[in-house]
Amino acid sequence: MNTCSKTPLARKLGLKTGATIFVRGAPDHYANLLDPLPDGVRIVSRMTKSVDVAHVFADRRAGLKRALTTIRTRMKPSATIWVSWPKKSAKVPTDLTEDSIRDIVLPMGLVDIKVCAVDKVWSGLKLVIRRELR
Repeated sequence: MNTCSKTPLARKLGLKTGATIFVRGAPDHYANLLDPLPDGVRIVSRMTKSVDVAHVFADRRAGLKRALTTIRTRMKPSATIWVSWPKKSAKVPTDLTEDSIRDIVLPMGLVDIKVCAVDKVWSGLKLVIRRELR
């Protein structure tokens, strides 16, 4: 599995010119983390088939499972999902780990392909639809 280097977050997330990103539960400084954005990137508040990248922040397993269930039913086959959860070093109360996220997503037909740091508090796990289900 790849680990992201200290590149800009927009690049880590794979945001391309004209991409549409759905964001849920992001920290207040998320827009600053994404700077600089490629030209024409749109951030939307609803998950639809037009979304290229979904980025979900969660600190509780139950809430993440609900969000991913909805996203999974609305995403296009080529879309990616980034799930962010608090790092252990951040000392944020959470019941999520990289392994518990896999326990949620694998039965949904999603697989993880990359992990990276989002900021000092959040880690990110990149998910895609399993190839044979696209």
